[in-house]
Amino acid sequence: MITTRGDFVSPRFDLSPEVLIATYYDQELLEEPRSIIVSDVSAEIICDLALKENVATVICGGIEEQHYQFLTWKKITVIDAVIGPYVDVLQAAINNTLKSGAIFPGVTSQETAL
Repeated sequence: MITTRGDFVSPRFDLSPEVLIATYYDQELLEEPRSIIVSDVSAEIICDLALKENVATVICGGIEEQHYQFLTWKKITVIDAVIGPYVDVLQAAINNTLKSGAIFPGVTSQETAL
């Protein structure tokens, strides 16, 4: 699951209006990623959605410690502080090269603004 805003990873987990869910195995997408618009923008709704969708990994920008701890307690890997176009971020995740704090080219100050 990647929290998104437009074509980019959302700078804040709790203000993400949309999430992208992708399923991959052995560095290949198993199906077309799907986008879900969040009914109300809140960290609790996104956490609930991650549990309902049975995601293994959440990729996001900034996330509050409370939500980070909750997700990891539920055995969900959190890769945070990621900045960049979600297409590039997804490809890095599929290639197993994505790390927390990753910054991808193509980001302007507008996309990183909180």
